[in-house]
Amino acid sequence: MQRITERLVEQVQADALLVLPYQLRQKSRFLTALDDGEEVAIMLPRGARLSSGDCLRSDQGRIFEVRAAAEAVSTAHADHPHLLARACYHLGNRHIPVQICLAWVRYFHDHVLDDMVTQLGLQVVHGHLPFEPEPGAYAAPAHHHHD
Repeated sequence: MQRITERLVEQVQADALLVLPYQLRQKSRFLTALDDGEEVAIMLPRGARLSSGDCLRSDQGRIFEVRAAAEAVSTAHADHPHLLARACYHLGNRHIPVQICLAWVRYFHDHVLDDMVTQLGLQVVHGHLPFEPEPGAYAAPAHHHHD
């Protein structure tokens, strides 16, 4: 079994994709499998969090690119920035991980949250999409792939 022990600073050509859900990307040490069934052990420094696009190197020199797995999410679309800001405030007040774009906010699908943001005036669409939420105010500085 390969052990993945290093996150690369630069974006390089990967040998394989490592498709992971949000919850696993928050862990620094775990076992997982590639699409072909090959098991790999992630053994990064404690506290490491992975983002879609990160490149990792195994102890055998193989390069893996992390991709966010598609997950059951709700995407709430707003016609006005004020509506979006209000929805983000109320979701954040509930400590809900959110992915924010210019006209929408995405969160793990939850019918109670869907009802709340609908009542605020947003339109909710359900889907199975990659989820890359904000890292949080106290997270380590973002890892930039184009430095």
